[in-house]
Amino acid sequence: MKNDTPKPMDLEAAQANLAGKRGADYWRSLDELSGTEDFRNWLDDEFPNRASLLSLDRRDFIKVMGASLALAGLTGCRFMPQEKIVAYVKAPEEIVPGKPVGYATAYSQAGIGMGVVVTSNMGRPTKVEGNEKHPSSLGATDIFAQASLLTLYDPDRQRTLTHNGELTTWDAFLAWLRPLISRPETIARVRFLSEASSSPTLAAQIERLKKALHGPKWYVHEPAGRDAVYAGTQTAFGAPLNPVYHFDKASVVLSLDSDFLTAMVGSVRYARDFASGRQVRKGADKMNRLYAVECCPNNTGATADHRISAAPSELEAFAVEIARALGVDVGAAPLRLDNPALAKFAQVVAKDLKEAGAAAVVVSGEQTPPAIQALGHAMNSVLGSVGTCVGYTQQVEIQGESLDMLLQEIDEDKVEVLFILNTNPAYSAPVDLNFASRVKKVANLVYLGLYPDETAALCQWHIPATHYLESWSDTRGHDGTHCIVQPLIEPLYSGKSVHDLLSAIVDEPVDGYELVHGQLLGANPTEAREKDWQTWLHDGIIPNSAFAESPVTLNVAAVSGAASALVPAAAGFEIALRPDPTIFDGRFANNGWLQELPKPLTKLVWDNAILISPKMAREMKLSRNDMVKLSVGSQSVKAPVWVLPGHPTNSVTLHLGYGRRKGGVNLASAGTDAYALQQSATPWNLLGAKLEKLSGTYDLVTAQDHHAIDVGEIGNQQNRPLIQGNTFEEFVKDNALPHNMYGPSEVHHGASEGEGHTGPPSLYDAKEHANDGNAWGMSIDLTLCTGCNACVTACQAENNIPVVGREQVRKGREMHWIRIDRYYRGNPEEEVEALHQPILCMHCENAPCEPVCPVGATVHSHEGLNQMVYNRCVGTRYCSNNCPYKVRRFNFLNYANHHEVPVLKLLNNPNVTVRGRGVMEKCTYCVQRINAARIEAKKADTTIKDGGVITACQQVCPPKAIVFGNIHDTGSKVRELKDQPHDYSLLEEVNTRPRTTYLKKVVNQHPDLQHGAHS
Repeated sequence: MKNDTPKPMDLEAAQANLAGKRGADYWRSLDELSGTEDFRNWLDDEFPNRASLLSLDRRDFIKVMGASLALAGLTGCRFMPQEKIVAYVKAPEEIVPGKPVGYATAYSQAGIGMGVVVTSNMGRPTKVEGNEKHPSSLGATDIFAQASLLTLYDPDRQRTLTHNGELTTWDAFLAWLRPLISRPETIARVRFLSEASSSPTLAAQIERLKKALHGPKWYVHEPAGRDAVYAGTQTAFGAPLNPVYHFDKASVVLSLDSDFLTAMVGSVRYARDFASGRQVRKGADKMNRLYAVECCPNNTGATADHRISAAPSELEAFAVEIARALGVDVGAAPLRLDNPALAKFAQVVAKDLKEAGAAAVVVSGEQTPPAIQALGHAMNSVLGSVGTCVGYTQQVEIQGESLDMLLQEIDEDKVEVLFILNTNPAYSAPVDLNFASRVKKVANLVYLGLYPDETAALCQWHIPATHYLESWSDTRGHDGTHCIVQPLIEPLYSGKSVHDLLSAIVDEPVDGYELVHGQLLGANPTEAREKDWQTWLHDGIIPNSAFAESPVTLNVAAVSGAASALVPAAAGFEIALRPDPTIFDGRFANNGWLQELPKPLTKLVWDNAILISPKMAREMKLSRNDMVKLSVGSQSVKAPVWVLPGHPTNSVTLHLGYGRRKGGVNLASAGTDAYALQQSATPWNLLGAKLEKLSGTYDLVTAQDHHAIDVGEIGNQQNRPLIQGNTFEEFVKDNALPHNMYGPSEVHHGASEGEGHTGPPSLYDAKEHANDGNAWGMSIDLTLCTGCNACVTACQAENNIPVVGREQVRKGREMHWIRIDRYYRGNPEEEVEALHQPILCMHCENAPCEPVCPVGATVHSHEGLNQMVYNRCVGTRYCSNNCPYKVRRFNFLNYANHHEVPVLKLLNNPNVTVRGRGVMEKCTYCVQRINAARIEAKKADTTIKDGGVITACQQVCPPKAIVFGNIHDTGSKVRELKDQPHDYSLLEEVNTRPRTTYLKKVVNQHPDLQHGAHS
């Protein structure tokens, strides 16, 4: 058995496979599309690379097995360390053992907050959920909020205060600081460099600080900040304003290289609002429409009804063409669309936007140039959508001067003391700023940060920072809504917050609680105001605190001038630098949950790569994993290539966040540092690049073909349609047809056979799985799913799913209970459609895994759950071999062995078993939550109501694509969805009768761009 991954794809073979095909042919990867014998052999192996466990010759194998058998009686394969449990001497009144408590707080990223509710078990936070009352989350979250919990317990965090690398104390730091800043000549030379923040309490502290120290300057460095957004509104309206979109009011949306559904400020709320216009149900007569033009394929493009790729310069020309067609004055803009496909696309889009009028909206990506941002705002003004689909508020973040201005002051010897607060410019500053070499001129550098990272290494003082779950603060949401950040646990490492540090600098003897409390209530609050404070803490939101939307007037001349200043692209390739989909700007590079989370479209883990199109790969004779050199001017990086369908030709994409040098064990030697190419004047798009093939390859790790469902040769895939879909026109016409291949029956509901059943006959006893009580089931709407991966991370946090590491993922041993299968449709050298399908345990009524288990470890519950009895499992893996959906995961190694790192024990959900080595595990429909709801229902002498059980994946989902409930309840939401005409079961012809079913993907295509049905 070979133990290597499939050989790189053959694009010519892929083209041949597509030649002459009719209908919708979906494929997961270029390897699958090529259909080589090597790939088929790899796919047919249920556990690829398992031979690597036995990479020994026969003699050595016998020796090792002899030793293993001799020691088996002493250790066993599931050795778990003994633990002592000590009871409370005096139990806290508010803590009931075994009963979790939820606290409202807020998570901030890049300065913008999101309301969350954090579950605490016995005083330790164990799960982050969205706050239903907060307008930025509405009960959902994203992958970063979910994974922030792992950052709290990261053993690589800075644990002690240090001075020149030596341990010291907070008192020693204050003894050094206060005499220094009391000197008049020093006070004028104190500067602060901070990450972005929207905290009103911090803003007030900064004002007091400036008075106390006679005006020290405050600078802000946010690598993936919104400078271009504010520059765009400055051009369009004469002020740096914050755009707030209302996608629930839009019937037509144009996205200009924007991933507003998964990777933009407010994206959790925006995904929910946008989904409200796409909940296609029986009798529906309207559906919104999304057009996407992308410099790099993203989740918003995958969700779009129509998408087209464009290099950054082509995007500029496209925006000018659309603006011109809508009547925006673009002056003497020299850009013209030379691409016929883009020109036709622009013509159709402009017509559709005009017809929609005020119900249309244009949204520009946060990494598009300010001129494109301004054109987008001008188009919205002309359409009349300002005030309906988009509004503008004051700037949310605290204003500060830029990093390059700070460095100019350092060069002029105007800085003696520099405080760097929770930002890492030594790694993330654009390369032309030479931050690391210039900042060394400052005599006194003080760093407040979570990790001993690249910036910490340059500073004399390193103060460990607190995590947001360890300290008091406040923040504002995407629309300015004010909420309180309250801690759930004492600082694990005696860290200090930015509020603590600034209070110490001005000798203000108050802690974070007093600062936030005083900021909101004033010096002498009344009893009524104190009650308000308690309500705000409980609800996690201060009511009516969102910023009012301001009236705006378009500056026609400024927009025209910005458009006229755009110039055609220079010779060479174009580079799009973008924040990484899973580790963002690099701040999460040490977070194992996010490093191991497959990126939505490439499915890469633990690495980044230079993304190129299949056509470009063929022309340059490049294959996946080939090493190349990417150069712009005097700067260059070396990285492997990844061939990505749907990527524009003559353009490459490289994601930020990798190539870290310090800050933890998980980030060591992972990926390529894209900041080595970034320029401060043009941070996101670079022109005139060169790409040169080097010798050698690099083994990129991807999960795109792992756990693939075998559908035979690609040409026969229509016989086992995994992804099914319709155009909206077809849905309206055909929604009275039977909703499954056997006609109306209960097979889709997962119920037992009985009267009226018209499905195929079964060898199972009809009475064996009959139940009159709860019958749990799930429905997943593929039209709403954006592929954001939030459900994967939430499931990992809820169910104590371990991180296995890069090498184990390479062998196909990742442990995620949910995976998001990504499929393509179309010619890889042309425009392709991308679709996402969440796959988890289907909880089949006729479960093939159950009868083959020799020890009865996989069993069927009376409520229809397919359950695992871990202490029975002996690791035969027969169940996995027999599962057609490939959703079972085997613990090859003791991945969850945390007894050597005690702090990681605090992370685990106590209501879910921590699995040892040698057992099979999978999705349980969050049975622990079902049991908790059952207990509460029994105590109240009632039944579990619809919505009484919410699974982790359902709760986190921003567009509400996942619905769970009792399918015997005819009034339940899940039963309503399973009765829809476009409901279908995966591999229905196998007659497993899964409890999880799907609603077909429905797209609202424009007649002039329609290109075949999703069938």
